[in-house]
Parts: sequence; C-alpha cells; structure tokens
Amino acid sequence: MSDTTNKNGDGAVSSEEIKDTAAKPAKDIRDAFTAAKNASDEVAEEFETEDIEIDDDDDVTEADSEETDLEETESDDSAYEESEYENSEYEESETDVEEDEYEEETSVAATVGGTAVAAVVATDPSRTTYEAALSAVANDAIAKKQRTLRYRIKKNKASYIMIGPYFILFFFFTILPVLMSIALSFTYFNMLEMPKFNGWSNYTKLFLNDDIFLISLKNTLIFAVVTGPISYILCLLFAWIINEFRPKVRTFLTLIFYAPSICGNAYMVWSLILSSDRYGYLNGILLKLGFINEQKLWMQDADLILPCLIVVQLWLSLGTGFLSFIAGLQTVDKSLYEAAAIDGIKNRWQELWYVTLPAMKPQLMFGAVMQITQSFAVADISIQLAGNPSVNYAGATVVTHLLDYGSTRFDMGYASAIATVLFLLMVGSNKLVQKLLRRVGE
Repeated sequence: MSDTTNKNGDGAVSSEEIKDTAAKPAKDIRDAFTAAKNASDEVAEEFETEDIEIDDDDDVTEADSEETDLEETESDDSAYEESEYENSEYEESETDVEEDEYEEETSVAATVGGTAVAAVVATDPSRTTYEAALSAVANDAIAKKQRTLRYRIKKNKASYIMIGPYFILFFFFTILPVLMSIALSFTYFNMLEMPKFNGWSNYTKLFLNDDIFLISLKNTLIFAVVTGPISYILCLLFAWIINEFRPKVRTFLTLIFYAPSICGNAYMVWSLILSSDRYGYLNGILLKLGFINEQKLWMQDADLILPCLIVVQLWLSLGTGFLSFIAGLQTVDKSLYEAAAIDGIKNRWQELWYVTLPAMKPQLMFGAVMQITQSFAVADISIQLAGNPSVNYAGATVVTHLLDYGSTRFDMGYASAIATVLFLLMVGSNKLVQKLLRRVGE
C-alpha cells in the first residue's frame, strides 16, 4: 500500500493531511508550555535586577533585626529540639504500650489456645486478636460452667424430677446392694455378729482352697461360651425369619417361641422327658428306635448332666432378647433396602449385615446384655433337674455355690466375694460384646 492516497471521490483525504490533523493538538501543548516557561524566566530576572535602597540610618536597624532574627532562629531551633525530644518520648511510650498490649494479647492467646481464637475470629473477622482471645476466654468459662452437673440439673430440672422416683429405687435396690456386697467381701460376716475385716482372705480361699468353686466356675464359663452366642444367634435368626410373615402369623409364632420363658417352671417338663427310668419320654423313644439297649440316667450321670442342662437352657433362651429383636426389625426404614439395592447389595445376607443390623444396634445391645445375664446366672435349672449338690458337682454353677454359702451356711462375707467375682465376669463380658457390636456393618 502506498504512502499517499489519491482522491477517489467526496470525503477522501490524503494520509499527510491525517498526520497534520493528529499532530496539531500536540503542537499547541508544546507552544503553551514554552510560553509559560519564558514568562517565569522574565519574572525571575526582574526580581534579581530590582534595586533596594537602604539609608545609612537603617544599618543599625538592619543589624539589630539580624540579631533579633538570629535569636528567634535559635529559640525556634531549641523549641524544635524540645518538640522533637517530646515526640521521641511519646513515640517510645507508645511503643512500650504497644509492646505491653502485644505481650498481654500473646499471653491471653496462649492461655486460650489458637483454635479458640481462630474460631472467634472466623465468626467475627472485624475483631482483633486480643478481643478474640478475651471472647474465647469468656466462651471457655461458659462452656466449663455448662459442663457441671449442677448446671445440667438446673437446666433440665423437670426431666430430673420425672426420673427421680426410678433413680431412688434403682439406687437403693441395685447400686447400693452391689457396693455393700463389694465391701462385705473383705469381711467375715455370719449374720449374727458385726462384720470383721479380714482383707483378701475370702478371695485367697476362693481361688486357692475352694475346689468346688473352681468346678462351678468352669461349668459357668462353659454355659456362657456355649449358650450365650448360640442363643443370641438363634434369637436373631428366628426373629429375622418370623418378621417376614404376615402380621397375624408373626404374632402367633412369636407367642409360641416366647412362651417357654414366661411360663414360670416350664422347664419342669424336662423332668418327664429326662426321667431316668424306661418310662421317661426320651428313654422310651430311644429304646423303641433301637438307639440304646437300656435306659440312660440322664440326671445322675456326671458326663451327661451338663450337656442336658445346656439343651434345656437353649430351649428357654428365646425370651426378652428375642422380643427386642422382633421390635427392632419392625422399626427398620424400608427405604434403606431400596437404597442398598441401588448401591449394589446383591443378596439377603448382605442386606442383613449392611442394612438391618446397623439399623437395630440398640436392640442388639439390649439382647446381648440379657443373654449374658441369663448364661452367667444359671441356677434354677441345675437345682431342679440335677439337684444341689449334683453328682460330683457336675451341674454346679457359680450361682448355686453362692446360694449354698449365702442361704445355707450364712457366710455372707464369703458369699459376697463369690458375687463380686460373678459381677466382674458379667461386666467384662459386656464390655467385650459392646466392642464386637461396634464392628457390625463394617
């Protein structure tokens, strides 16, 4: 493209004209700047060339004025120095105050902790660190006050009044007897004389000299290990199956499974089944079928007593825990199963482990406590079916041994030591079960 363009019609101009038009404002600005500079130079020259006439009489006055100016200058200098000194002192004092405030802020922040201060600052960014620290201290004091038992009782006074009667009964008939039993376990107490402190002698006798207690402890642990988990699993399995039926059928089956545990001495029917003569139901059936050639002494044979008692205990185990599982299954939200199917649950067993059991953990815990109590507290079945004492103490349990010393011999100190050991066994088993139940659904 050429530097110039020819006029091809109306309105067409050359590039030189465009350049001249664009450069014209800049030229005007340069001219104005040059004129202003020249005017200032002329004013300066006139000021320098102007003659100031001073008379001879004015020399002294001028000298006096110079001395006065000098004194005023010196006074101004001294005043300036004093003001500078005062300013420096004020700045130093301000610095000291700032340092003190910083140290105070640091100490308060260190006392409260960075997390609390950060939380307050995040809530209100306009606050300084010191204000945030003071606010955090106040919040911490309020939180400590709210954690006290007195504050909680005062705040929830109506609730504590409602549970007051039950708590009084629970304290006097459960907590207080347990504490008294633990205290009496360190004494000799025969119900006729005042308790006499004897230290650890009851526990020493219990584990080192009492062979019957060791047999009873072994039988109780076998009962707990076998009947506890098996009865717990059976309760859950039967409850899960029964829950799939229609409401009327479910109610009927629940009554059938729960009936043995609510019928008082229902286990006495087993005295007819396990009768030692040939007219006992079990002996008659086995003889007729040819499994045995002569009747078995079910409750007189030391090798058969414990297995028979375990069977009877399992038959009675579908009790309160079973009902709690039925209730827990009824409360599971049905929408959880639909969500689980979308997430990839493939069969009923995965549905049970990942959906049903996690949704009924409170009922699982309650059922576990009930089964632990039943398995460790076996006594009536052994006494009614095998007698007390049983043959070679084959059916003896910790509770039967406790009843022997407490109700027959009235050695309450020794009986309290046995009860304390049983209490610790139940508490330890309960803690172990709680730890296992926390892993349900993982």
